Amino acid sequence: MKRKFTLRFDISKSKWVLKHDDTEKIVRMFKTKEEGSRAGILRKALGQMGGTVVLRTKRGVFDEERIFPQLRG
Repeated sequence: MKRKFTLRFDISKSKWVLKHDDTEKIVRMFKTKEEGSRAGILRKALGQMGGTVVLRTKRGVFDEERIFPQLRG
């Protein structure tokens, strides 16, 4: 089963938050959406297992989905 994450703006924290969808655990927080949505940053945050990241707008509307394959080592 592929791991799923969401990058969205958290009003209470005034930051962009990358959360695991199943556990609601915060993986990373970012000052800007641009910082949080860089492919290298997301790939590093998801680790070798990879996963799917849904990016939302500041208002919470779906923006795009990115898939990071599992790294084989």
